[in-house]
Amino acid sequence: MFKKAVAVLLAASMAMSLAACGGSGAAETTQAAGSEEATTAEAAGETTAEAAEGESAAEEAASGDQVTIRMSWWGGDSRHEQTLAAVDAFMKKYPNIKVETEYGAWNGWTEKVSTALVAGTAPDVMQVNWNWLYQFSNDGSKFADLNQFSDIIDFSNYDESTLKTCFVADKQQALPISTTGKCFYWNKTTFDKAGIEIPTTFDELIEAGHVFQEKLGDDYYPMAMLEYERMLLMVYYLESKYGKDWVVDNVVNYTVDEVVDGLNWINSLEENHVMPSIQHLKSQGAETIEKNPDWMNGKYAGFYEWDSAQAKFDEALEGDQEFVLGEFITGFDNPTAGLYKISQAWAIAESSENKEAAATLINFLVTDPEAVEILGTERGIPVNKEATQILTDAGLMTGLTYEGNKAVMEVANYTLDPNFENSALKDTTGVYYEVMEGLSYGDDVTELAEYLIESINEVNADAMN
Repeated sequence: MFKKAVAVLLAASMAMSLAACGGSGAAETTQAAGSEEATTAEAAGETTAEAAEGESAAEEAASGDQVTIRMSWWGGDSRHEQTLAAVDAFMKKYPNIKVETEYGAWNGWTEKVSTALVAGTAPDVMQVNWNWLYQFSNDGSKFADLNQFSDIIDFSNYDESTLKTCFVADKQQALPISTTGKCFYWNKTTFDKAGIEIPTTFDELIEAGHVFQEKLGDDYYPMAMLEYERMLLMVYYLESKYGKDWVVDNVVNYTVDEVVDGLNWINSLEENHVMPSIQHLKSQGAETIEKNPDWMNGKYAGFYEWDSAQAKFDEALEGDQEFVLGEFITGFDNPTAGLYKISQAWAIAESSENKEAAATLINFLVTDPEAVEILGTERGIPVNKEATQILTDAGLMTGLTYEGNKAVMEVANYTLDPNFENSALKDTTGVYYEVMEGLSYGDDVTELAEYLIESINEVNADAMN
């Protein structure tokens, strides 16, 4: 039924045409001027031998030849603003290193990265997704081994287990930035308008759909989600009910009947007016929920989102609507299905001709007190212990990102497998979108479950070989 589509996606994941650079994920480019005077890289509290070596290497980098490097990332406006400010601070400290920045929204970003890596034109420093190390560089060919720059990058402030998540093909291909977990966030103003409490159980979630329809009207829904988010919510439901990881040893750990159960539950959210249908959401024209007018005006009142990405939903709300973190939804006897992953990481393209300068920038972003305070928790709660201490001392470990991360880590019983976000599965032409859109349009649930399991297993086998 769907076999040909999967094969095409797998083949395309590393063979994008160069024309993709002009797609919807095209980045903006900014150049910021540095100051004329260099300062030494002196981070507060550096006492280890590694830190001392890093300081010496940083001093050398600051007085070296003039070089230009490129840096890329994706995100919302607040991330762009804070990262640009940190880059400006870097260029003032290292006036011989000019940084050209490329950034944009998530939509189309994976295709842009894939094209650049294949063509050998990737930026020197890249914000990367954890799964890209497996998807694009499972042989170690696309990203540099950061261990080669241990005289510049201070690894002493990371747990070994955290570093290992980005150790692929015998190379430290990236430096983890943060961990992030999935949390439930709500527009409390709309729930107050409906006269009910924010749901904390699966049954209460269903009941909220009926109350919204009866008291507020057909245009109001307790939640709104597109295809990928529905996939994550289904995994949350299944892990809550059956108490086991979604994937084990690169194979889906659920039977067809169990996945059918999960898909039927997602269907029940539409049937009980908890979420609008995919058709309805598509007809509204917005590519993401936070840009949908019905989210902005409070008609859609909830979302299941990474703690490191929730701010864009809050910022999009009109007026003084109250956006809050909710409790994890429960209803089964198993432990809470707190889901977490490495949020993002910094990597250096293997094709970079200025790897030392790139490493200097990465180390600055994760350890320099000025940069750490500028970036705050925009990319989640840092896994770098020095950065965490800097933010704590500055009183910046507050807000919904911090509260969400703290909550999910207390119940972090499940982690994503490395290939869960493989573009053949996650992107808008991927398997999750096919399945969830087909489900919303009324396709056969058993066929969708079989296709989902088969496709994930195939993608995992391909990515890990």
